Amino acid sequence: MSTNHDTSSGLHNIIKAMGLVFGDIGTSPLYTLTALFVFITPSYQNIFGALSLISWTLILLVFIKYAALVMSLSKNGEGGTIVLKEILLPFLKSKTTISIVSILAIIETSLLIGDSVLTPAMSILSAVEGLLIVPGLANLSTITLVCIAALIAIGLFSLQSRGSDRVAKAFGPIMLVWFATLSIFGLLSIIHYPAILGALNPIHGITFLYTNGIQSFFILSFIILCATGAEAMYADMGHLGRKPILQAWYFVFIALIINYMGQGAFLLQHPHIDNVLFSLVLHYAPLLYLPFLILSIFAAIIASQALISGVFSIVYQAITTRIMPPFRVDYTSTHLRSQIYISFANWFLLGFVLIIIVVFKQSVNLAAAYGLAVAGGMLITGTLATMVFYLRKELFKMALMLFLTGIDLCFFISMLPKIPQGGYWSIIIALFPLLTILIYTSGQKRMYHILYSMPLTTFLKQFNDTTADTHKIEGCALFFLRETKLIPSYIIKTMLTDTIVYEDNILITISLLDVPYGYSAEFEQELCPGLRVFKISAGYMQILNIERILKRNGINEKVIFYGIEDVVTRTTIWKIYSIIKKLTPSYVQLYKLPVDKLHGVITRVEL
Repeated sequence: MSTNHDTSSGLHNIIKAMGLVFGDIGTSPLYTLTALFVFITPSYQNIFGALSLISWTLILLVFIKYAALVMSLSKNGEGGTIVLKEILLPFLKSKTTISIVSILAIIETSLLIGDSVLTPAMSILSAVEGLLIVPGLANLSTITLVCIAALIAIGLFSLQSRGSDRVAKAFGPIMLVWFATLSIFGLLSIIHYPAILGALNPIHGITFLYTNGIQSFFILSFIILCATGAEAMYADMGHLGRKPILQAWYFVFIALIINYMGQGAFLLQHPHIDNVLFSLVLHYAPLLYLPFLILSIFAAIIASQALISGVFSIVYQAITTRIMPPFRVDYTSTHLRSQIYISFANWFLLGFVLIIIVVFKQSVNLAAAYGLAVAGGMLITGTLATMVFYLRKELFKMALMLFLTGIDLCFFISMLPKIPQGGYWSIIIALFPLLTILIYTSGQKRMYHILYSMPLTTFLKQFNDTTADTHKIEGCALFFLRETKLIPSYIIKTMLTDTIVYEDNILITISLLDVPYGYSAEFEQELCPGLRVFKISAGYMQILNIERILKRNGINEKVIFYGIEDVVTRTTIWKIYSIIKKLTPSYVQLYKLPVDKLHGVITRVEL
């Protein structure tokens, strides 16, 4: 019985991985070859060369780089850029190197957010354009298609606040059907032209690059589209585990190769078609075309949903590690800890997705700009992973990763000519989270040095002297602070300057653990009569219900004090910081404490 249960559970996770991890890379057949052969002639040599490059890009960059090498670098089963940085930092001694690594991780995080805007726009537009091949709909205007794509995007983002855990159960089975369908239609086309399998020979790809010379770099900028979403394999390790993701990838990889080969075979026989995949399906199964079109739209939505959920997780992790402002976070599931909703991130993404859809109008136009964030993220991941293998003395893995990072560099360089063609949108979108992080963290550090903090030993002496003859207010007061070694200015002002002292004063600290989930909460030794410390340690992805934790530990507070900084400045950068502070709630409000008990202590700060 136990064996059957394990097998069932394993199969369930494999199917789940198809929906949560491989939606992005799984929808790349919608646009990769179609976009490429708008810019180059679909000749025999070009088709075989492109298919060879696509196949070996999937083998080298996804199979070997991510599946075999990068995914071996985990921390407590977790993956992703932040985890890779945390693995690397203990090996580093130089402050300069630590700063460079941290900045690279922040840049990749920003690029991933940028990719999370372009990918939904690209996938949804590509799927909607399948309507043009439906008999009677060939004359649909571009404006109509844009409106349909925009409505799908608006609907998708509008549902986020309700949570996606119920819908997510269907993601895996739908994507399983999607990959099976890709395989079937790919095989139908290959059967009519089996010689296309010769494109798996890397010689075709090498010859293709050599023949096209400098133009090869421009062509590579379209080839990389086949690997969009590879980063999700590493980033989602903590949700599903490495094993089911790898097992799902074997099936996904075969389905993608078969479909790309089938598209190539069909293109050889029909070189004048506009949309390769949709034309292939219409040719071999006209009665199934509409169901396939609907399936492709669902696949595009699933790919978009996976990225949106990923952005919520990234932003939440950035909030809890205090590199992003404390945007409001809502917990949308009673049983899935990873299901969260961040309103600011949601509407930020939707706003830019709509802008991208309206600006580019067609997937072919967007393909000319798409991929810069993907290539940049891959390059940074490869660089950090190479450093880890080198510092661990795993020289063979280091050499292999260095070679693969060199390929990443080639792809990234190939993207640079796309910048004036619209690739600048990737930079513009990524700049928003990047500048937010840099300005916010710089401002917080500046505030930390300006605001007066008192060593605990000094504070205790003054607290005892001040409270000895002070009338104490009945009840319990809570004060939040990062660490008890340094007492922040708002506590000093409240207790020592304004002599607002309660009978029971509790200092609450919240520290992050290396693991993603779980928490502990306990009282530490009493500092002095009337002053205690309550310490909460939580995983960096754990959603905390502070009020519930307090009640479980017998804490019935009368009032909760927290600090508010009123920033006054004439410097532009600090004015932006001041706006960020005003637009986001206090860090204490992130934990949904009772509003009627919160009392903000304002400190005026000049920057």
